[in-house]
Amino acid sequence: MPGFNICKWLFWLLIWCGTPSLVAQEVKNDSIPEDQKLYLSAVKQIDSARYKEALILLKQVLKKNPAHLDAWNKTAEVKIKLKDYKGAEKDLIKADLVSPMNFETCKLKGINFYLSGKFKEAKVELDTALFITKEEKIDDAELHYYRALLMFKGKSNKSALEALESATEINPRYVEAHILKGEIRFAMKDYNYAIKELTEAIRVMPEAKTEYSAYKLRAKAYFEVGDFKSAVKDWNVYIEAMTGSEEDLISRGAAKINAGDNSGAIVDLDAAIKLNSKNPVSYCYRGVAKGENKMFNEGLIDLDYAIKLKFDYAAAYVNRAAIKMALKDKRGACEDLTKADGLGDEMALQLVERYCKQR
Repeated sequence: MPGFNICKWLFWLLIWCGTPSLVAQEVKNDSIPEDQKLYLSAVKQIDSARYKEALILLKQVLKKNPAHLDAWNKTAEVKIKLKDYKGAEKDLIKADLVSPMNFETCKLKGINFYLSGKFKEAKVELDTALFITKEEKIDDAELHYYRALLMFKGKSNKSALEALESATEINPRYVEAHILKGEIRFAMKDYNYAIKELTEAIRVMPEAKTEYSAYKLRAKAYFEVGDFKSAVKDWNVYIEAMTGSEEDLISRGAAKINAGDNSGAIVDLDAAIKLNSKNPVSYCYRGVAKGENKMFNEGLIDLDYAIKLKFDYAAAYVNRAAIKMALKDKRGACEDLTKADGLGDEMALQLVERYCKQR
């Protein structure tokens, strides 16, 4: 039938016409140099954090092509991630021989020097990389982030914040940059700004890569501004994920006391004391929590022990005075307040004036 023959002819025509493009594609793939194929495979391994496997492939790349600049840079980058800073430095010297004043090499040299504690050398390389970005119109958020780290190290906080603004303008979802902004603001005692930056970091961070340090620092900032319930919530997130240290448990306990959850504070401080039975702060705070729960005798025992561990612990004397006052032991309370005043506690002086002076 004519219709059948026409369809059959069109079918074979399509196959025949399609064949050259398929062959051309195969030729195109085959035209990629072997060293480049290995390099691309290494990059995939790096993206999957399989650094040792990547190094094996990159070594093969450089054996085939010692002038492969990207391979030298990637090898150094991997070694930096593995904290092999000396090895990375050697690779970057070789990258420099292939292409002097290359932006990526200068940036990596700056990062490597910073991480290995060579801050003067890091500044030279990062400044050079910054110069290249202006000349070649390159936007690189990581460069500004490490410049900010270096400035923060040198206590140039305002300049560090400016560098971080550049980083987050280039990459608004740069979690580490937002966290560093929060750290700097916290160091500057701009606690509300710190909360703002850390909240943004938490908002943009991927669920699979949660940076719990942001919750910890925000908890501390919330405590400083008197938002104790929010501080407890952030401590809960951090401690549940990271298994809190003694210091973390004490900090959450302090936040719970201020939020009115004294029983919860006692639980945290019990756990802190199990980790370290010789820290006077834990006993002092637990004594306060017990006092707030009207467990006066138990509270006194804790505060007595805190003072035994640290005889010049002014806050413990003030808190013990509060319990003694609740127990109607005014003389004992005033003795403790006078002792705390002698140790330089400002609140103690006010309390002595108010409760202990003869009228």
